[in-house]
Amino acid sequence: MKKLMIMMLVFCAVQVAKAQEESVKTGPMMEFKEKLFNFGTIAQGDTVLHTFVFENVGTEPLRILAARGSCGCTVPKYSKEEIAPGAKGEVQVRFNSAGKMGNQNKTVTLTTNAADKKPIILTIRGTVTARTTDGED
Repeated sequence: MKKLMIMMLVFCAVQVAKAQEESVKTGPMMEFKEKLFNFGTIAQGDTVLHTFVFENVGTEPLRILAARGSCGCTVPKYSKEEIAPGAKGEVQVRFNSAGKMGNQNKTVTLTTNAADKKPIILTIRGTVTARTTDGED
C-alpha cells in the first residue's frame, strides 16, 4: 500500500510539473534574432537606422503595446498589427547622434502581450566622434 501511495505522489508531481511547463509554452512569445546592435563609429550628427527582427514563436497572436526609447535621440517604430504565431515582425530604431559624443549605449523597452509579461530591451550602441571638416580655404 505504501508503494502505491508513493507511486501516486510521484505521478502527481510529474503531472503538475508538465502542466506548468506547458503553460509557459502557450500564448504569444517573442524571440529576436538579436537584441544588441553595435553601429561602430560614426561622426557627430549622423543618424543610424537599424531593424530588429523577431518571430512570434508562441501559440497566440502577439502585439507590441508600447515601445519607449531611453532618450529623445532614440526613436522606435513598430507595427501596431498583431503578429500571428510563426510570423515575423520588425522594430525599427533610429538613433540621432546630434549633440552626442563618445560611447553611446541607448535602449528601447518593449511592452507586449507576451505570455511571460517581461519587458524586452533592445540595445543600440557605438561611438560618436567629432565631425571632421575638409580644409576648404
